[in-house]
Amino acid sequence: MESENSNSHETAPTQPLQSLSISAQPQLSVKERFDIIRSIGEECIQEDELERLLANKPHPICYDGFEPSGRMHIAQGVMKAINVNKLTSAGCKVKIWIADWFAQLNNKMGGDLKKIQVIGQYLIEIWKAVGMNIEGGQVEFLWSSEEINSRAHEYWPLVMDIARRNKLPRIVRCCQIMGRSEQDELSAAQIFYPCMQCADIFFLKADICQLGMDQRKVNVLAREYCDDIKRKNKPIILSHHMLPGLQEGQEKMSKSDPSSSIYMEDEEADVNLKIKKAFCPPKVVEKNPCLEYVKYIIFPWFHEFTIERKPENGGDKTFKTFEELANDYESGELHPGDLKPALAKALNRILQPVRDHFSTDPKAKELVKRVKSYKVTR
Repeated sequence: MESENSNSHETAPTQPLQSLSISAQPQLSVKERFDIIRSIGEECIQEDELERLLANKPHPICYDGFEPSGRMHIAQGVMKAINVNKLTSAGCKVKIWIADWFAQLNNKMGGDLKKIQVIGQYLIEIWKAVGMNIEGGQVEFLWSSEEINSRAHEYWPLVMDIARRNKLPRIVRCCQIMGRSEQDELSAAQIFYPCMQCADIFFLKADICQLGMDQRKVNVLAREYCDDIKRKNKPIILSHHMLPGLQEGQEKMSKSDPSSSIYMEDEEADVNLKIKKAFCPPKVVEKNPCLEYVKYIIFPWFHEFTIERKPENGGDKTFKTFEELANDYESGELHPGDLKPALAKALNRILQPVRDHFSTDPKAKELVKRVKSYKVTR
């Protein structure tokens, strides 16, 4: 990250992110493509299958999906843009599944499909503004309601076959994908949901499932289904890390607790206050949300991170790797009082183009106004 007299109102230097486009890259080797794609995943099932896929298919199809269920937090916004741009840089075609019907099944926005679709439009506007590389047709946004209706004769027999081949307890174990637990009282619609999400993978002809670790169980279900139907080419599971909430003990961000997340259109003062109040124990690297933000957002975006410190505290220092920064933090050389302002400043630089877009573009301005007026339902 640049530090020389930079001001938090500047347009974020999106070049590092946007340069990850296939058109800007020379011909990459299979190993180089593998390394880029593998860097996204906390887990990959299976690496050897990914290598074979890349050796045999120049433009594999990656599937990612999301429920439009409220305001977008920074993991959905910035992390997804970083990951999608890495995938396209490695030659992948990314299909982003706007799961409006799934949000309705899961009772988001009280099951109001019109509200859900407004949120879907708002999310797409954010990805455009933050720098997701959607030019050239390598990224495709698909609305589940439209696609399923247009090819119902393909979709529903697939869903029925998956449902027929699995016992109810196996499906209930997948309820984590909806933000539910096995102990929750599930509606019949929510029981149906995992069968449909599993079907999505085959319906979209996905080679790679690029989703969060919280979606792992249904992706494994898809691989098990391949065993059942004697299909050799199984979807590869590439599960990315889940950013925690900002408060102690919050394993993931919560839309019902605004203090746990940075939202993509948060004002500069909001970001500063949330980071100031964030859990950040001195000398503790593990389960430190501020350091997770640095690792998964700041370094992938800027490729370096400068901490501004007073001369008596050692002066400014630019870190080239997260490991170097983590070592300084663990030793006490880097204090939370220095880390937090630098983190807030970097996040604000990334988010400024989104704020600008939503304050100047009439369509985007109206969308965010409507989304903020909606009551989030679990």
